[in-house]
Amino acid sequence: MSTTTTMTGTLEPEVRRLQPSLSETRRTLHQHPELGFQEVRTAALVADRLHALGLEVRAGVAQTGVVGLLRGGRPGRTLLLRADMDGLPIAEATGAPYASRTPGQMHACGHDGHVAMLLGAAACLTERRERLAGTVKLVFQPAEEGPGGAKPMIEAGVLESPRVDAAFGIHLLNDHPLGTVALRPGPLMAATDRVVVRVVGKGGHGASPHQAVDAVLVAAHVVTALQAISAREVAPTTPVVVTMGTVHGGFRYNVIAPEVELTGTVRSFDAALREALPGRIDRIAKGVAQAFGARADVEYEFGYPATVNDPGMTACVREVAASVVGEAGVVTPEPFMGGEDMSYFLEAVPGCFAFIGSANAARGLHHPHHSPLFDFDEAALPIGVQLLVRTAERYLAA
Repeated sequence: MSTTTTMTGTLEPEVRRLQPSLSETRRTLHQHPELGFQEVRTAALVADRLHALGLEVRAGVAQTGVVGLLRGGRPGRTLLLRADMDGLPIAEATGAPYASRTPGQMHACGHDGHVAMLLGAAACLTERRERLAGTVKLVFQPAEEGPGGAKPMIEAGVLESPRVDAAFGIHLLNDHPLGTVALRPGPLMAATDRVVVRVVGKGGHGASPHQAVDAVLVAAHVVTALQAISAREVAPTTPVVVTMGTVHGGFRYNVIAPEVELTGTVRSFDAALREALPGRIDRIAKGVAQAFGARADVEYEFGYPATVNDPGMTACVREVAASVVGEAGVVTPEPFMGGEDMSYFLEAVPGCFAFIGSANAARGLHHPHHSPLFDFDEAALPIGVQLLVRTAERYLAA
């Protein structure tokens, strides 16, 4: 089979020829973003494309999820390939001709590209289905940006009938330049939990603080004291973040606030530490409040678990990535504190989550994810398709 060289890797002609249709699909989706569990238009487009390929299609999974089943010519294992579909409540400011037509919403994280890549991979694999020994389950997932669609899809049976043996997902990433693939074994992204601390004091006149218990003052000390978790209670080599992102309280400049509500995010990788964090936050918040004669109530909500790549699957994908972008194009990123609900699939079965470099600063396509200016170089799309296709072929042939 002839190939087209990219860096020191290769893209097959069948994949290279998909570039126009990949861009067209991505731009259609980009113009019509939909928030989590509202991806009705997107899901309909996906289901129509999968039906056109002659695949078995199940729509309405976990509300708006879509699953396509591609059975190979011979029996074998089942590999799940996943793409998320939802947009974000952000007003787009790119000025692109394909910019969002939905006020206050945009694809600011590349999920439009993820859908386009998985549909492209579905088309390529369908042409080769007779050579495949096993089944590819194509999962188009809603609500990754929140409240989370992976867990509801698993609860709806997406890992069964046939039983999934392994999972693979990709994500465009403007932190890395076009022509690179970033992946690592073990922890890749953090668990993402949420905490609410309500400080209850006693209101009063700003000129008579001795007659009140200032909830603003207490809340300030709570915020500061919580930083001792990472600074003094956890080993310096164990990453943990406690960020209090909002402070709400008070009525007027000369009135001592009786209550303050703090909300924050807690990020970690280590499972044992994650289980211990709610108790530590509760102890510190209540202890500080009591010292000032106030009360603190703490609510802790576990979010997505850490995204942890299986070493064996990661080694397989790394070899494939080197064949696509060359050895120099495969990079090992440091674990970072962002979160992803691909983690639920990786908890259930061995798998790998990899990043496709999509930034091109020379073209102004380098703004960060979740920015109103976010856009990416669409030349990354066939790279993602090739990685999905070769990974499926390699895994099913093993």
